[in-house]
Amino acid sequence: MLPRFQYGDTVRVTRNARNDGTFPGKEIGDLLVRRGSMGVVRDVGSYLQDQIIYSVYFFQEDMIVGCREEELLGEDETWVESKFEVREKVLCRITLAVGGEIRATAGTKGEIMRVLRDLPGGVQYHLHVPGWVLQVPENALEALPLDQQGGEIEPEDAAAEEDA
Repeated sequence: MLPRFQYGDTVRVTRNARNDGTFPGKEIGDLLVRRGSMGVVRDVGSYLQDQIIYSVYFFQEDMIVGCREEELLGEDETWVESKFEVREKVLCRITLAVGGEIRATAGTKGEIMRVLRDLPGGVQYHLHVPGWVLQVPENALEALPLDQQGGEIEPEDAAAEEDA
């Protein structure tokens, strides 16, 4: 297990970094560094002998944050800004169908499972909606208000049982 980045390398973080309880002086869940921010690798270590962790100094935030290797891009790698990030809850702006079969109606709550930044048509997402994971273009989604971001995406059966 060799590190991809070395001391002094400039990197960009690909997802919002929030306090998981290990950052002193901040509440759990507080935003530490916004996705797209640039920093410099200050140290390289490992966690549980199977994950490389980098201590990255972020200039604008003036803080050092631990980042997993998969959360970083090199400064010369292409960065495409996205409206949403992994684990973010969103609403479907339109009805989503596959082969003419409706999978989610407009207004359905979903959760971003993966961001696909390098597709020819622009940013797309793997979106989990009740009972399905769909690949959806960015313009088919809208932000869910922050006060509604908590909670799990309910399976269709559970939602149907509640209506009965």
